[in-house]
Amino acid sequence: MYLEDLRIYCLLKKGVEETMPFGNDTLVFKVLGKMFLLSGIDSIPMEMNVKCDPEIALELRANYPCVKPGYHMNKKHWNTIVCDGTVADAQILKWVDDSYDLVACSLPKKLQLMLQ
Repeated sequence: MYLEDLRIYCLLKKGVEETMPFGNDTLVFKVLGKMFLLSGIDSIPMEMNVKCDPEIALELRANYPCVKPGYHMNKKHWNTIVCDGTVADAQILKWVDDSYDLVACSLPKKLQLMLQ
């Protein structure tokens, strides 16, 4: 997984914007103003934080060595994924989708309608 591929994938989703509120080394993707993914620009291998249902987060950490508690995030709700090649890109993109969906579903109904 390459950062540019991740950027394009995220930006094609409805209501997504790319920001850098934490400095020039961290990309943050938001759906209608709420974060769903953060990624370091210079990390090798690429790492990203994604939001996750707390029960699923624990399961993923137990089953995938590349999934860790969210770095600098609420570890109950966020996972860090190390894109070290041990998991297929399709699986990583599914976790990105899950994060986007989880955040989008938490938005007020009025904003959720904007994503349809």
